Amino acid sequence: MWSGNGLAWQSLVAMYPSNLGDFAHLDWERTARTGIPEVVWGLGKTPEQIAIILQQMYERNGLAMATRISPAVAQVIEGQLNSRDLAYDPLGETLVLGTPTVRHPGLVGVITAGTADQKVAQEAVVTLHYLGFQSQSFRDVGVAGIQRLLQRWAEIQPCDVLIVVAGMEGALPSVVAGLSAVPVIGVPTSIGYGAQWQGLAPLLTMLNSCAPGLAVVNIDNGFGAAVLAGKILRLLARRGEGC
Repeated sequence: MWSGNGLAWQSLVAMYPSNLGDFAHLDWERTARTGIPEVVWGLGKTPEQIAIILQQMYERNGLAMATRISPAVAQVIEGQLNSRDLAYDPLGETLVLGTPTVRHPGLVGVITAGTADQKVAQEAVVTLHYLGFQSQSFRDVGVAGIQRLLQRWAEIQPCDVLIVVAGMEGALPSVVAGLSAVPVIGVPTSIGYGAQWQGLAPLLTMLNSCAPGLAVVNIDNGFGAAVLAGKILRLLARRGEGC
């Protein structure tokens, strides 16, 4: 019988109702299996559906989060839930129900090449906070003015993991990975001119980086980068190596 993470197959059947009508089936055991709670993907769902899911998750866990929430959708959800514990971040388009606290060691640096990349970076920052990790932002330090990165390098060095968000040609993660001894996660963004191909050009640049050890997530995926950074820090803590 499979018992990954100390769980038997039977434990995958939640003790709490998971079906929400005919539109959602919540995964209550995801945290126990993976260390990362389920987070609501907002696109494609109605505001009413998102509100119901968030409320159920909050009642079960005391905390819930949704990504890709436009201001108009957030306004409807806020009216549905009417909770003082609801925090909407219009820059990262994230919505958190409950009050996250830092509960894991380590520091994640979130670096952006340009100001236009900060939306994706902010999604990562909010996700890290939701997951219980501390982060520090370093914005607008791209290769077009490489001195900006070097001027802040002393501040960046104490970080245990670096998330580097870049559009256009996506060169910044390679530069950072060539300077740093800690894990670097590249996040290509869809910011750029026509030949940037909505993020494909920086994605390929990062995948073809000559700086070894650079991990890359999908286009505009600040959430995924934050989860990967969190898992790295939790593994270090679990093995007693500190952060």
